Amino acid sequence: MPSFISRVLRFILRLVLWVFATIFALSLLLATLVLLVLGLLRALLTGQKPKPMVFGRFQRFSSQAPWTGAGMRDAAPGQQGEVVDVEVREIRDDAPRP
Repeated sequence: MPSFISRVLRFILRLVLWVFATIFALSLLLATLVLLVLGLLRALLTGQKPKPMVFGRFQRFSSQAPWTGAGMRDAAPGQQGEVVDVEVREIRDDAPRP
């Protein structure tokens, strides 16, 4: 008899956890859809294209900034868009390394 009760309780607990997980996942999906619709409505009302801000914020705090144009923000206004062509040469270090 105790094993039957424990199986029923385990089943009920598992069912409740699945229901909570499903509700949580659906609420995240709903929140994402609501934010997407609000962003599109804002873009329609203002006449501006929606801006993907997430990657710009991540890029700003990145130390290496591997994306194209990441260092252009810090350059002087007169230097933006300037291309400098240089010749590559190999530098040899003849000093012995420790």
